[in-house]
Amino acid sequence: MDGIDWASSAMVAARTRLDIATGNLANVSSGGFRAVVARGRLTAHGAEITRVASSEHGSLVHTGRPSDLAIVGDGSFRVRDGGGNVTDTRNGAFTRDRSGVLRDDAGRALVATRLAPGASVRTGYLETANVNAIAEMVDVLGAQRSFESAEKVVAAIDGVNQKAGNDVARIK
Repeated sequence: MDGIDWASSAMVAARTRLDIATGNLANVSSGGFRAVVARGRLTAHGAEITRVASSEHGSLVHTGRPSDLAIVGDGSFRVRDGGGNVTDTRNGAFTRDRSGVLRDDAGRALVATRLAPGASVRTGYLETANVNAIAEMVDVLGAQRSFESAEKVVAAIDGVNQKAGNDVARIK
């Protein structure tokens, strides 16, 4: 790999960090949202960022509404959409429809609760997102600066290559 390849991989890594941080910020008020953590490493192909779901839980906030549910510990709510697709969520903001079925804001029906050993469900509470907005803003700034630095490296290498090409042309 030459310098431009390394610097371009750093630009891609910085862009990935930026995407992760902005995605986390966009979900800072989404109940039960689990932040994505950027894990970086150097490989033979340059800098590489992988996305890892955070294992931390959000805080519980008391709502007093009997249809609001929060999982204490590991687990998820299984919800089914109108097309029959079942997904897991930690957002326990449910309301009862006319037939008594608990539904989330997207209209998906609660079909099951999956709890790890020792976990429980609290009624009248919701789990907040586990996003630290300040840390995510710091990461946005760091990713932007990393991208700009790598961009300057590419421009500097390109300038040196152009100058070397001009010097060769003058020698001939």
